[in-house]
Amino acid sequence: MFNGLIREIAEVVSYQNNILRLRAKHKPQHGDSIAVNGACLSVIELHDDGFSVELSLESRTHLATENFTNKVHIEPAMTLQTRIDGHLVQGHIDAIGEITQIQKKENGVDIYIKLPREIMHLMAQKGSVCVDGVSLTINEITKDGIRLTIIPITFKESLFAEYKIGQRVNIESDLLARYVARQLGFKQELTWETAERFLSLY
Repeated sequence: MFNGLIREIAEVVSYQNNILRLRAKHKPQHGDSIAVNGACLSVIELHDDGFSVELSLESRTHLATENFTNKVHIEPAMTLQTRIDGHLVQGHIDAIGEITQIQKKENGVDIYIKLPREIMHLMAQKGSVCVDGVSLTINEITKDGIRLTIIPITFKESLFAEYKIGQRVNIESDLLARYVARQLGFKQELTWETAERFLSLY
C-alpha cells in the first residue's frame, strides 16, 4: 500500500531481460515492495548504488515500460505509522492513459489525459487518481478522459515538468471506486449519472 507521494526520483541504469535496475538513495530490503511510476514491484537484488526489480508478463503488458529509459518516480510501501497525505494507493495499474493537452495556468498547469473507455466509470470529479505514482485530484471529467491541475510543488517533486503531449502514463483509479463498481455490477454503458438517477428513486 502506498500514499501516492513521490519519495525520490530514481535514475534508470538499465532495463533488460525484464529486470529494471535503478540508482537511488533509498536503501530497501530484499523483497520490499516499491512503487515505480505507480506500479508495485518487488526488490530482487540490492546494489551499492540502488536496487533491481523484476517485471512479470502481467506488469509488462499493463505498464508504459517505454518510460523506463531515464528517470522514474519511486515510493517505498507505507507502514502503519505512516501519515497519509495523498490517498490509499495499491500500486495496481488499471490502464495506460495518454497526455493530449498541456495548458499553463496562473500558478499551475492543466494536463488532459485520454483514458480507455473501460475505466472511465471509475473516475469522479474531485475524486482521486494516481498518475505514474502521483496522487492527484480530478478537476474535470471530459468526454474521453480527465483534466488534472499540477501545482508548482508537484512539478518540483516529480517528473511532470518533463512530460510531453502524446506521452503515455500509468493510471490507477481510486480503490474505493473499484470496489463500489464491482458491488454495483457496473458495465461499460452504465455511468455515474445513471447510478445517481437510480439512487434518487430510493
